[in-house]
Amino acid sequence: MKLLLGLLVPPVGIFLTYGVGPTLFINIGLTLLGWLPGSIHALWAITKHNELERGGTL
Repeated sequence: MKLLLGLLVPPVGIFLTYGVGPTLFINIGLTLLGWLPGSIHALWAITKHNELERGGTL
């Protein structure tokens, strides 16, 4: 669900994953520059967070 939100509304997906913090503000800035940079950052950040939560690397 977070990945879908990260694709459609990038700041919401980041907020649900990280809360309020530097990652959210970076994503808001990227999204203001364009939807595509914000979405790419959101998908990357959410995937990375999930990977670290599982305790492994690819």
